[in-house]
Amino acid sequence: MRIEEFDYNLPKSLIAQYPSPRRGESRLMVLSRTQGAIEHRNFGELPDYLRSGDLLVMNNTRVLPARLIGNKETGGKVEILLIPSWNGAKGEWEVLIRNSEKVKSGTRIQFGQEAYGELKQVKAGRGKMTFPEGRPIEDLLRNFGHIPLPPYIKREDEPFDRDRYQTVIAEKDGSIAAPTAGLHFTESMIQTLKEKGVGITLITLHIGPGTFTPVKTEEVEEHPMEKEWVEITEEVAGEINQAKERGGRVIAVGTTTTRALESFSERGGRMKPGRGHASLFIHPPYPFGVIDGLVTNFHLPKSTLIMLVSAFAGRDFTLNAYREAVKKEYRFYSYGDAMLIL
Repeated sequence: MRIEEFDYNLPKSLIAQYPSPRRGESRLMVLSRTQGAIEHRNFGELPDYLRSGDLLVMNNTRVLPARLIGNKETGGKVEILLIPSWNGAKGEWEVLIRNSEKVKSGTRIQFGQEAYGELKQVKAGRGKMTFPEGRPIEDLLRNFGHIPLPPYIKREDEPFDRDRYQTVIAEKDGSIAAPTAGLHFTESMIQTLKEKGVGITLITLHIGPGTFTPVKTEEVEEHPMEKEWVEITEEVAGEINQAKERGGRVIAVGTTTTRALESFSERGGRMKPGRGHASLFIHPPYPFGVIDGLVTNFHLPKSTLIMLVSAFAGRDFTLNAYREAVKKEYRFYSYGDAMLIL
């Protein structure tokens, strides 16, 4: 398929720059794949569409304040984004470098008093950075790091982003972006779902550059998907298999959760536990083996994320829904509104 087949027009005014005033107060577009129907609801009504025996699977990764802004010894400003799931031995981390043409291997970047890193192997916007021994990287990020908001949010991170750009179930450090579908869930909604008999279980996929790297190939199938760290425990795999055996639906919260589940599925949709790097690229046509439903946000044109949604809901149906969302002035992207596909 060609990349242009996943394009749509979006007014910049619909790109959410801030989250909803309170968590969980976003809008919800509901898509029925069997009926081809679209409904407009509020996210608080999500439990109305789930039933006892269903299993909601969420990503418990936590976003690190992995964006560092420092200065070269010559005084020039340099912006670094650490990739937490790719840290190597002896304090060496893979990094993305903004305006990388201004730096070279061996450049020392000062982030604060006695807080610095040295760049190595700088090439095409990437490199490796080493930090002095004896100081945990967590201390450096806590004191000098910024929440890495996506580039389409045209503002600097603010103190409230440290809370609102995390899900309420975030517990495992390792991502450079939030699993944004999970941002809508509140602790009270999770409790309501449990009381209704809907199961909640957690997997981990640490979001790295692979999730949001633009597709630059004309043919979608030629895009190389980068690896990201996934962990699915034996207990979680068992819960998913039991839900399917009793006729319950497995609902993935987010495209990252979907890729994690499908990466570790066996023939017939049976889940197996595992941990390691996965690079599954889901695009039409793709035979889903595990998920029966998907909670997701609205994604960028021509992105791997809208391709995954199109594989699940159908490309034409997905793009029709996006046009409807634009018409109804839904809020788009990370801090925007949500979609439920059943």
